[in-house]
Amino acid sequence: MNRLRSLIVTAVLALLAASCGDGRKPLTIYSPHGRDLLALMEKAFEAKHPEVDVRWLDMGSQEVYDRIRSEGANPQADVWYGGPQTIFIRGAALLAPYRPTWADAIPAGSRDPGNLFFAVYRTAPVLVYNSAKLAPQDAPADWDDLLEPRWKGKILVRDPLASGTMRTLFGMVLARSVKETGTPDRGWEWLRRFDGQTKEYVQNPALLMEKLQRAEGLITVWELTDMLWQAKRGAPLGYHFPKSGTPVIDDSIGLVKNAQHPETAKVFIEFVGSVEGQELAAREAFRLPARTDLSPERLPQWAQEVLKEMVPADVDWGLIVKNGQQWMATWDRTVRGHGAAAH
Repeated sequence: MNRLRSLIVTAVLALLAASCGDGRKPLTIYSPHGRDLLALMEKAFEAKHPEVDVRWLDMGSQEVYDRIRSEGANPQADVWYGGPQTIFIRGAALLAPYRPTWADAIPAGSRDPGNLFFAVYRTAPVLVYNSAKLAPQDAPADWDDLLEPRWKGKILVRDPLASGTMRTLFGMVLARSVKETGTPDRGWEWLRRFDGQTKEYVQNPALLMEKLQRAEGLITVWELTDMLWQAKRGAPLGYHFPKSGTPVIDDSIGLVKNAQHPETAKVFIEFVGSVEGQELAAREAFRLPARTDLSPERLPQWAQEVLKEMVPADVDWGLIVKNGQQWMATWDRTVRGHGAAAH
């Protein structure tokens, strides 16, 4: 399946390259951000730089990492746009140093000390529910609520192996167990019970949202901004920030090493992190800026409410980076589909 997907992506890139005959400079972006944000930034950037033809491929965070790594010394992407900082740390060798002019507006912990990547947005997994079937007070309000017997077989989540959001949640559960007990055992028990509650691990976000709206499941864990997009379109969805805290993700950007169009890529990175780019993404695409020099009053109402309600969890990101790949391999081998035995 991965081989087939690789061939398809290569064919798409070749088609895009062949279709650019208007003399503009091509710029290729790999991103998990979805069509809405990517189309918005493409249009805004091209309006400022009509000499550039922005092309993007939308895929999961892990898939972006795998794709850039597989292309090696002949990368097709110029910009890696979006994904948890944990994945960017693993992929640091795939990036080239570039320090944008807005770098100092990003907290030190949210940027690479070698200038390989910088956070541009902040996001978090939230507890999402079908609001046509559940009242807010009846929906899960914290992570442990997902383990209640009444939700067995009613939870749908994105396949964690392809999803940076789910990897972040699972990493938080295991890292918290290590911090509080000295071992990940309690975290593994939680994940086994959660597996027993889960009806399906869905292969892509669009299908996940469709199934949730059709009430094939009532509950999911998903990324805040995508959920807000769906609700704006009229989807019957509500959400809660977990009371005990949620892992706030630094959603980053970086220049691909040996990019074919590095100077154009740098201009795009400058735009994404600029005040204009940050406010545009917040206003039109539900992205919470990573910049700390923007006053809340300049942000849309939804962002102001998120800043008030969101409880950031205390997460050992270093431990997740160190063990994340091994943890996910262990989860896939020993937990997926085995959770019923935990009950």
